[in-house]
Amino acid sequence: MKLATKREIEEIKKRLLEHYPNSTTELHYRNLYELLVAVMLSAQCTDKRVNLITPALFEKYPDIPSLANADLDEVKELIKTCSFFNNKAKNLIKMAQMVMEKYGGEIPLDEKELVKLPGVGQKTAHVVMIEYTQANLMAVDTHVFRVAHRLGLSDAKTVEGTEKDLVEKFKTDLHRIHQAMVLFGRYICTAKNPKCDTECFLTDLCKSKESFKAR
Repeated sequence: MKLATKREIEEIKKRLLEHYPNSTTELHYRNLYELLVAVMLSAQCTDKRVNLITPALFEKYPDIPSLANADLDEVKELIKTCSFFNNKAKNLIKMAQMVMEKYGGEIPLDEKELVKLPGVGQKTAHVVMIEYTQANLMAVDTHVFRVAHRLGLSDAKTVEGTEKDLVEKFKTDLHRIHQAMVLFGRYICTAKNPKCDTECFLTDLCKSKESFKAR
């Protein structure tokens, strides 16, 4: 598969920003604490599922101090319909405890500090900072990875490699492009039966559309 040319990359960027001018996460949150928890829960779990889980969780544990003192079994019960809920429950409590002990109860808005928190990897840190501070960062989830490869923006085998390629090629407006690519991948450039002929606005720039045609 051929990689996108510089002209094609610029056109892809232009169209993504035009079609998703005010794109934001579909996770429901009211503050930084709720955003971080929601993003941690969303790993390998749909945003819709997380949004069903978090209201009761935030009612029981509305802030970092309460979560730091939470009962593990109670947290597990509240998030049991989420994938990997056992590990996530442990990490949520450990994260809150570390924020209390090391950061005085304030969640750090710094990538190097965020990734030190239990259960917070680079992708989670980037998503939080993209959404909360509009940081010029890229995060690669399953949707972004798929879209990047279908459009010839990257041929990297790893998430890290794909992120590096996207940062180098787009350079600016990364927070907006990330959100746009997530929505594009979630609703148009889907894993199965992508809407190439009906809703896609990047069909003429796609490097893999031929493989989706009916055999």
